[in-house]
Amino acid sequence: MCTFAQITSKMNTFEQFNLPKSLQKAVDAIGLTTPTPIQEKSFSVIMSGRDMMGIAQTGTGKTFAYLLPLLKQWKFIATDTPRIMILVPTRELVVQVAGEVEKLTEFMSVRTLGVYGGVNINTQKTSVYQGVDIIVGTPGRIMDLALDNVIRFDSLQKLVIDEFDEMLNLGFRAQVTSILSMLKNKRQNILFSATMTEEVDEMLEDYFEMPEEVSLAKSGTPLEKIEQFGYLAPNFLTKINLLIELLKEEKLERVLIFINNKKTADLVADKLEEVYPDQFGVIHSNKSQNYRLNTMASFQNGEIRGIVTTDVMARGLDISDISHVINMEFPEISEQYIHRIGRTGRADKSGIAISFISPKEQEIQIEAELLMEKEIDFLPLPEEVEISDKLLPFEKEKREVKYSTKRPNTEGGEAFHEKSKKNKKVNLGGPSKTKKKVSSSVNRNILKTRDAKRKKK
Repeated sequence: MCTFAQITSKMNTFEQFNLPKSLQKAVDAIGLTTPTPIQEKSFSVIMSGRDMMGIAQTGTGKTFAYLLPLLKQWKFIATDTPRIMILVPTRELVVQVAGEVEKLTEFMSVRTLGVYGGVNINTQKTSVYQGVDIIVGTPGRIMDLALDNVIRFDSLQKLVIDEFDEMLNLGFRAQVTSILSMLKNKRQNILFSATMTEEVDEMLEDYFEMPEEVSLAKSGTPLEKIEQFGYLAPNFLTKINLLIELLKEEKLERVLIFINNKKTADLVADKLEEVYPDQFGVIHSNKSQNYRLNTMASFQNGEIRGIVTTDVMARGLDISDISHVINMEFPEISEQYIHRIGRTGRADKSGIAISFISPKEQEIQIEAELLMEKEIDFLPLPEEVEISDKLLPFEKEKREVKYSTKRPNTEGGEAFHEKSKKNKKVNLGGPSKTKKKVSSSVNRNILKTRDAKRKKK
């Protein structure tokens, strides 16, 4: 029987979970000592066998939050078909999660396989036929293998759907629902999402049995360890000039540069290659799997300074010590801004997020600030940055406001499009003294809700 001192000594360590020796040995070998809040909150729920819905931001330790209780329950069964299936939205996440499973099962007899598109499906079929206990995959490739009757779900006991909201953003809803319809009724479902949407609610209602919700923090909670700055820029060529100028600063040593689409990402990567040869890679869904993995490895090992990417790298990926996140384009969904900047400021380290914002992006920028209840601090454009008067084809197609080639005013004045007289300045109470004008099309209900909450406080 444990004494009080022994019990308290186990608090806030992985020993409180009473893991099997083989699993605890792997945890010790990895160097983990203190569980994260989402790991502590999820453990008992998953161990109970109940369906679970987890809400937690990126970088909170979600992967181990479900792996540790699932592996604690692991018992040998003579079968070659998967007993645990983990669905993730991207190829990179498949590789990362499968790698984490292999680390935790180093001293256990567990066969793990990762499957994803973009590589020879016949090679993956051969691996499945050889037997697999835990399969990690993207919904598309899992669906392909299931339709070919390669993957069977006869022995499946646990289903994990990770980064579910991102799966919906990437258009995987049909594949996920098709996979769920193939599974036997009696199983445990575990779903993790960074945001709670109506579509997530519908999925839970249709396929989960009275799931218990485990919430770490509401969507949009500000990431306190990340300093957020912004520059107002009239067009994309000016943004490129600004990026090249900022990268002269040596402090921008490990950088992720986010773009909204693949074609523009290639354009930025080509420009950087001219000025900073062999210092930046590019990753998006059109790049081959080997190229993407090699680029990530080069970045992780410090062989290149940064990566130009789309939102394919905004979720889940664990890349250490990113010093800066730069949003060349503001994401079209305000929640996605949180996920992007969450690539830095991880593991108790600070980080810096910089956003280049054009007139047509100011509205979604304000929505993100309202979501975070925090303002972005705007800085004046450096004098060395050339203000371009040219628009790229994609800007001309979507041109909704009159652009100015004057140097932008960081107070949101004449250098940008004139706001309606009905617009009012709103101070969101953040650390910045800069006030921004809220477009009349921004949902006023958000402002009312926020003000009501403040009055209650």
